Amino acid sequence: QPRLVESGGGLVQPGGSLTLSCAASGFLGDFHGIGWFRRAPGKEREGVACISLGDDSTLYRDPAKGRFTISRDPRKYTIYLKMNNLKPDDTAVYFCGVTRLTRHNCDLDANFQHWGQGTQVTVSS
Repeated sequence: QPRLVESGGGLVQPGGSLTLSCAASGFLGDFHGIGWFRRAPGKEREGVACISLGDDSTLYRDPAKGRFTISRDPRKYTIYLKMNNLKPDDTAVYFCGVTRLTRHNCDLDANFQHWGQGTQVTVSS
């Protein structure tokens, strides 16, 4: 089964930037997409951005639109989430997950079958 390891989280001031990485390994043949989700304190895990492993098409949820960019390096099976203009509301644990679905809205974590352990992002002055 696939193994996912997130990294790149940390403490950043409002307006700052961070790039998260998700290193994927193991058997990925059954999976068609990777997504970034986040869980803020006291809230449900929510979708942020997703990318297809087939054609690199992307989906962004509202929190990410205009500020975040998802991309991947297929040579290293690594997925990136570049986050700009970070706000305190972006404070959360960020997870990457893989899905067998070819069509989804990047909004339900139940559609993703395997997850990494998460990386903490804290936006604060």
